[in-house]
Amino acid sequence: MIVTSPEEFIAKLQSEAFPAVGPACAKAVFVVEPADFTVNLESAIDNHYMDLDHVADAQRALEQARGLAELISKQGIEVVRFPGKRETPDAVFPNNVFATTTDRFIVGRMLRPSRQKEAERPDIRAYFQSRGYREIDLSQQDLVAELTGTLIVDSARRIGFCGMTGRVNQAGLKAMNEAFDLKMTFSFDLRPEEYHTNVIMMVLASRACVIYPGGFTDPAVPAAIARAFPGHTLVLNSAEQHAFAANCIALTDKDLFMSQTGFDALRDSSRRSLEDWGFVIHSTPLDEIEKAGGSLRCMVAEIF
Repeated sequence: MIVTSPEEFIAKLQSEAFPAVGPACAKAVFVVEPADFTVNLESAIDNHYMDLDHVADAQRALEQARGLAELISKQGIEVVRFPGKRETPDAVFPNNVFATTTDRFIVGRMLRPSRQKEAERPDIRAYFQSRGYREIDLSQQDLVAELTGTLIVDSARRIGFCGMTGRVNQAGLKAMNEAFDLKMTFSFDLRPEEYHTNVIMMVLASRACVIYPGGFTDPAVPAAIARAFPGHTLVLNSAEQHAFAANCIALTDKDLFMSQTGFDALRDSSRRSLEDWGFVIHSTPLDEIEKAGGSLRCMVAEIF
């Protein structure tokens, strides 16, 4: 079921049961370490978060990616690492290309040809095939679906939130709703300067939400989303959002991860809210990789 208005979304929330029947957090994650990391100029066409004024330091980017993997591992969360490929030097955001449910491995369809190459990796496909996941391959279909870059998933309740931009079209929206086996997906427009939903909002362990209302075309949309997380919706200001504070991820019911840039930008009141809700915030420097227009959540692909 796909709903397209705040009123319809609220009505469905009130009239239908969305029990928490699935896992709220992934059992593990995987990352792709950068190889000869550079910024993708093709992606810069519609990704205004990219830093084109400073040359990326490939070695520092690799060190920061490894630091993130180590930080996650220290919290007792399994991290599977895949090596980068020199032919795809900016392929450090696998969550746009690959995703899982408890029994499905989903391959997305990227907008830009340079990033479509990432979906071809046989090693990542083989890893999930060998573990019994059923592969759903959208990469060769006539659609655009940049997976959990565009689609935010409340995994426990099987509710999706999809911001429509050039990185997802109607065919992609429908395909993702089916591939992720969602009970309901709320589709809405983002402002023209936004490219992915996960830079303006994130669902945390299916029990809280961080959101930047300024990224939505219709202000009634973030207000409606907040109704799904009563008392546990953190509204970010523009400084927090532009520092990638929304591009975070909860990998357990309490362990919340965001980049050092995002953490440093949080207001004291924002930190207190997250801590009052039982989250422990873990942060690590990712400023080198953030030059490519994404941050911590983009780097982490969930394994359910």
